[in-house]
Amino acid sequence: MAARDQLRLDGLGLLTPPPERPAREQHDLGEGCTLELQRDFAASDHLERMDALVAAVPWLQELYLRGARPQPAPRLTSFHGDPGSGYTYSGIAYQPAAWLPELAELRARCEARTGVAFNCVLCNLYRDGRDSVGWHADDERELGPSRDDIAIGSVSLGAPRRFVLKHRRDGRRLVFELGEGSLFVMRGRTQRHWVHSLPKTQKPCGARLNLTFRVVCAGP
Repeated sequence: MAARDQLRLDGLGLLTPPPERPAREQHDLGEGCTLELQRDFAASDHLERMDALVAAVPWLQELYLRGARPQPAPRLTSFHGDPGSGYTYSGIAYQPAAWLPELAELRARCEARTGVAFNCVLCNLYRDGRDSVGWHADDERELGPSRDDIAIGSVSLGAPRRFVLKHRRDGRRLVFELGEGSLFVMRGRTQRHWVHSLPKTQKPCGARLNLTFRVVCAGP
């Protein structure tokens, strides 16, 4: 029965395997916004990499003000980078911890795939379907390489989760399943015209580790 569940009926009523997803795909959204999904980035060993990082990273659960009371964020985080790559996000001033060898190796691989010189990474650990992040854009003034090209290299290890983008003006949405060693790259003016989220899910799912590599530009 499990094998049958993975098949589908074709036009002749015959059971056939579902089409394989491409290892890489690119999307031009217009308005100077581009996306690229590389499913083959670290697919072969993503669970081993995730286990090593979960054990090595100094995780924190941040507090956010919700009304008059601070509330714990529904995820664990850790920020790492080069000296001088700190910046403020959601009212929290991030100062980078040193690069761990596991993070530095993934940064080098991400730079080789994208051609972008990333200098910091925000690590987010979503422990189960109750962990999430709400609608936001990574559009802080410090991020670059330039205001018209904010580059975000998002590496997802572990269980796949729905990643949703929503256009700021017309509300149209795009949905991607990110995990299992994928690399998702947002470039150009994507952060200006789109917001994104990782919604909660009631479906059983394992942990997902997301590493968003960024470029923090030097101030004036």
